[in-house]
Amino acid sequence: MHGVPEPHTGWTFLTNHARVLATIADDQHVRIRDIAAHCRLTERAVQKIIFDLEQDGYLSHTREGRANTYEIEHDKVLRHPAEAGLTVASLLSWLVKAEADRKTARVD
Repeated sequence: MHGVPEPHTGWTFLTNHARVLATIADDQHVRIRDIAAHCRLTERAVQKIIFDLEQDGYLSHTREGRANTYEIEHDKVLRHPAEAGLTVASLLSWLVKAEADRKTARVD
């Protein structure tokens, strides 16, 4: 079992909410434990972020046995006025492309 991830100090370009959402977009059946490890967050922090995203209608989940399946609302508009009109889908497409480019660069 993984311990508590090392905290990151200083500022970052992406919020933890965006990181969690992108991780779920990559695998709608991902476990909270795996999200936490990938995003370098505690499981408790991931649970809170998922709650926030669900409360504001960006995410929903269904329980299947002991596992969750997440569904992202891709047409939902981002919250900040500076991103007025941009959807979750546009954010995720950028993040997914960036991740694919990064994985390709590692292989080369």
